Amino acid sequence: MKDIEILYKNTSIEALPALLEFFKRDTRAGVQKLYQKGLKELQALENLKIEWQQKQDFDECFRESGQVLVGVDEVGRGPLAGPVVACAVVLPTNCELLGVKDSKKLTEEKRELLYDEIMKKALYVGIGIIEATEIDEINILQATFKAMRVALEKMNVIYQTVLVDGDKTIPQLDCIQHAIVKGDNKSASIAAASIVAKVTRDRMMKEYALTYPMYDWESNKGYGSTKHYEGIRHYGITSLHRKTFLKKEGF
Repeated sequence: MKDIEILYKNTSIEALPALLEFFKRDTRAGVQKLYQKGLKELQALENLKIEWQQKQDFDECFRESGQVLVGVDEVGRGPLAGPVVACAVVLPTNCELLGVKDSKKLTEEKRELLYDEIMKKALYVGIGIIEATEIDEINILQATFKAMRVALEKMNVIYQTVLVDGDKTIPQLDCIQHAIVKGDNKSASIAAASIVAKVTRDRMMKEYALTYPMYDWESNKGYGSTKHYEGIRHYGITSLHRKTFLKKEGF
């Protein structure tokens, strides 16, 4: 039985159906348990494929023949410190990125894996970063829009249609736009953008935490956690803090 368990463990998902056909004829309880486990794995994979196809189909509803469609999302509107980061992504129509969805619904490990896959498979990726000092100057909404425009510019491609997560389109753009509420759960390109933006910002906050370890940014990513507020009260604020977000703290 141990050999069978090792065989199952070392079998790729592509070869699993053939192995399960073999298991199906084996009446031993342990083998049947593995058989059922394998069926669940295959069903989970099928569900991921269906979910991804639905996201791709959603995007295609907005793409005219031959046009370049971009998905845009941002992360970091709410934190007390750090930048707001936006990402713009163009995916090929035949791209498969199973498991890509709203970045907040994924573990950090899964986001990192999907980030690498997105960066390999996407046709174009652009990232826009607006730091805390500018957020204080122009406010977080305008900073978010600017980060999105920067991300689109950095793709260095002519695009015709933009799908943007949320209920607002991006000002100062001369193209077709659609604001998609909860777009990171509906659109393939927005979901991909949400993951790239999230991983990019999280990595930045971990780097900042090496210089400013007293705020626990490696864990809270700049959001208002108890440890972050404790750090502010004990050590004050840094140039990476958003002063307009900390008025109640006297800054």
